[in-house]
Amino acid sequence: MSLQMKHQVKRYLTITLGTCISGIALNAFFLPHHLLSGGITGLGMILYYLFGWQVSVTNIIFNIPLFILAYKLMSRNYFISGIYGTLALSFWLHVFSPLNGMVPVHDAMLSCIAGGVMHGIGLGTLYRVSGSTGGTDIIGAIVQKFYSISIGTTGFAINFVLLCSGAFFFGLEPALYTLVAYFAVAKVSNAFTDGFDYKKNVFIISEQNEAIAEAIIKIVGRGVTYIEGEGAFTHQHRKMIFCVVKLTQIAKVKQLVKEYDPYAFMIIQDANDVFGRGFTQKTNHTIKRPPELRMDWEEMEAAEKKPDSRKQQ
Repeated sequence: MSLQMKHQVKRYLTITLGTCISGIALNAFFLPHHLLSGGITGLGMILYYLFGWQVSVTNIIFNIPLFILAYKLMSRNYFISGIYGTLALSFWLHVFSPLNGMVPVHDAMLSCIAGGVMHGIGLGTLYRVSGSTGGTDIIGAIVQKFYSISIGTTGFAINFVLLCSGAFFFGLEPALYTLVAYFAVAKVSNAFTDGFDYKKNVFIISEQNEAIAEAIIKIVGRGVTYIEGEGAFTHQHRKMIFCVVKLTQIAKVKQLVKEYDPYAFMIIQDANDVFGRGFTQKTNHTIKRPPELRMDWEEMEAAEKKPDSRKQQ
């Protein structure tokens, strides 16, 4: 089996898993309390509550026009995986339909939170492999492609119309519970899409910029970039340190900066979608440091165990 084939098999297995999780969440937590899902599935749920039409059937029928749109604007791969995701979700909705009313959770708030988190996990699992369950996922994917707005956020905005429809047909209270569920779905799906290995941008302005930069490179193991800057008040030129580190490395960076320069100015920001060497690519590259700046592992460990010597530099 080729590498590309293995990747596709893994992708479709992930889509199957995500739709399975969503199918359980919708049947076990949403339907018993007249909560709504998003997009075409949510429309199908309204029709289920009003007329008893099966969501698994309406989900397929109403997605046909949107897949025509996906065929014209999205890639062939996305189009095929979207059809598969829609069929898989409809399949799991049918398979797990007996769960409707069987889960002993009678509190509507607990159901909307648990269902929202579980449904968000299912959708986030799909989004990580560019999967889709049709409906507003298609619109969200198109918006994300051209405007870099997350699918979860776009879906939340579009589903507000469905929320108003639910309030009209079933009253304000179920609509408010649905709003909580929507929020949980959006937050959890975004978290699963972006991943939990959070990154941070770090900007450091210090008189000891070279020493701090070398410490970050040799001890933390992260690359550093100098940005030329000028103080507006003093008109003094100096180098600002910029680096991207993992969340677990922030404490070490703070410690190093404090040891070298307690008066350093440091800004730490969230970083989204970090790509490149050291994060999404392997670190074995051809870039070499000058011999006088190189340091082996033994020297790095020794340097890390001598904070007092760094303070004196």
